[in-house]
Amino acid sequence: MPPVPSTSDMLVVAVGGDIGVYALARAFHEAYQCPAIALTSIATRAVQASSFVTNVVVPDLTDPPVMVRALRKVADDNPGRTLVLVTNADWYVEAIVANAEALREHYLMPFCSPQALEHVCSKDKFAETCAHLGMPTPTTVPVDIAALRRAGGREVVSGLDIGLEFPVIGKPASSAQYNDLHMPGKKKVDFLATRAELDDVLGRLADAGYDGTYLVQDFIPGDETHMRSLTAYRDTRGKVTLLATGRVLLQEHNPGTLGNPAAILTEPYEEAMDAATRFLDEVDYVGFANFDYKLDPRTDQFVYFEMNPRIGRNNYYVTAAGANPARAVVADLVEGRSTDTVRATGEALYCVVPFGLLLRYLDDEPLKDRLRRVRKAGRVVHPLRYLADWPLRRRYVVTGVTQMYRVKFRRYYPKATASGF
Repeated sequence: MPPVPSTSDMLVVAVGGDIGVYALARAFHEAYQCPAIALTSIATRAVQASSFVTNVVVPDLTDPPVMVRALRKVADDNPGRTLVLVTNADWYVEAIVANAEALREHYLMPFCSPQALEHVCSKDKFAETCAHLGMPTPTTVPVDIAALRRAGGREVVSGLDIGLEFPVIGKPASSAQYNDLHMPGKKKVDFLATRAELDDVLGRLADAGYDGTYLVQDFIPGDETHMRSLTAYRDTRGKVTLLATGRVLLQEHNPGTLGNPAAILTEPYEEAMDAATRFLDEVDYVGFANFDYKLDPRTDQFVYFEMNPRIGRNNYYVTAAGANPARAVVADLVEGRSTDTVRATGEALYCVVPFGLLLRYLDDEPLKDRLRRVRKAGRVVHPLRYLADWPLRRRYVVTGVTQMYRVKFRRYYPKATASGF
């Protein structure tokens, strides 16, 4: 760690290079004009041709010893600078937290303890804590795939007692563990309309040798506009200093990024902000957190699905709503102080798809009219479209990334459905 942290010589070092990493690096650049380095296993388009983000490709970066060596090299190459370490992937969070003692010698790190990480990443412990705090969660049935394999694998799947009505949602208990699985038809989240579809997924998981737990959950009705996102930062002194919420309008639908918000309308949900604060305080969490939750039309209550131990791919909606997350980190780790809690209240539309494509998937005319007014007011933001980082080559890259969504949606989600799947 630098002996005297300062914003004047600050360098953001990111492990990973997705849209979320670029958006967070952009937030730091907007607030402090500091450069960033993104370590990635392959070159990524999100940071390609950037004027302030340097992409350093490190093969096998997902191997923790390789990652630690790469981070030490960055530190050695930048002596005396204030290095702030960030990431936006569960598996990198785990690796950083596991190696925190060695990395803190060089980096300021907005990450939680191993105990807190284990708690929030365990879907069972998450649900237990939510129940204790009065935060509704979907009914969930865990399926131990390793035990299923020992009992006979695919041959015994049909005999499992699930006890839920279909359709159901299926997803891994650990995103980090699931990341390394190679399986035909693998999706981030499965929408399973029938028992036969569930049996097929469980059978394929067993055939692929998966050793993790697969969660089968009650499906909360409603399309994507019922989904919500919440981003928070809890500092090293135990205070939640940043809260932002938004209404998801459209999610991505290609298998690898299924469920990631493609468009969010920022709206303050005080009830959810209060609930998230209670949760983070209860588990003594430190750093960025991203909650996925949904408005259940049957009860008019928010139902909480999970908390990700990172800022989230869609985090630029926070900056757009007037609460730059970089300022929360700098106040905490560089300036060594807690700030008043900032609750983002500004109205903006975060959108990574063409605006016309978004409107095509919405059937709420008053909502569409509202979005047109937001656009007319100049409050539509794309995290990659940053005028301070807009050389000609990058314009081509960002335009290509944006327009490619037309192809993806035509292939994977050609028309809106009542379920969002």
